[in-house]
Amino acid sequence: MTYLDDNNRLVTAPEPRWITSPKRLRVFFGGAPIVDSTRANLFRGGGPPVYYFPKDDVQQGALTVTGRTETNARGTMSLYDVRVGERSAEGAAWEYTETADDMPFLAGMLSFRWNEMDAWYEEEEEVFVHAKDPFKRIEAFRSARHVEVFAEGEKVADSTSPMVLLEPGHPLRFYLPKMDVRMELLRSSETVSRCPYKGKAGYYNVETESGLLEDAAWCYKYPTTEVAGVAGLVCFFNERVDAIHVDGEELEKPVTNWRR
Repeated sequence: MTYLDDNNRLVTAPEPRWITSPKRLRVFFGGAPIVDSTRANLFRGGGPPVYYFPKDDVQQGALTVTGRTETNARGTMSLYDVRVGERSAEGAAWEYTETADDMPFLAGMLSFRWNEMDAWYEEEEEVFVHAKDPFKRIEAFRSARHVEVFAEGEKVADSTSPMVLLEPGHPLRFYLPKMDVRMELLRSSETVSRCPYKGKAGYYNVETESGLLEDAAWCYKYPTTEVAGVAGLVCFFNERVDAIHVDGEELEKPVTNWRR
């Protein structure tokens, strides 16, 4: 087994798929905690992890049966509307009434669409975007490797003091000091992304005489403590720029959802 998969992304831990979380979990909707549980289970089935809760830990009266069902590879789900006061979210909760043979643990547990809820808390810490995977460890460390970035026919960055970020499920990333980036070619874009592990990122377009490359780079101004070392540094999408060279060798382009 190697660090990288066939798409040049760091591999993730495949097992276990279903674990009982030791954390207190609360889900807020309509100004109230509709879930308060110390018996939550985390399903790691590929993609973002998903929390499932015993029915007894969900506020009575918060869910309304819709009569609608959906079927996927994991089984058949019954959908619920979530209602608190005048607030409602249609089909925002579900329960597996039938499961695939290898997933009986899903039966009878309730889960919620993350973005439809007001807030999620693990103990006293708010969690954004999706549940965190306890088996996903992110590393950010200083390096002295020579990193050059080429975009739209120009060398836009040249650094020998990058921060290297290792994140399972993602390509290797090099974060560069702004002093080593031709910031006069970068234009702040309106794009923003959020990550439960790293925080909120702002994006840059690269503009040269040859053209405009949209959302080619990003920066975490105030990252989480896990990756505090990348604060204020600029990272370029290997998938979008012309090329990234490390110690004189061009990196192979990974296949991701951000592919140019």
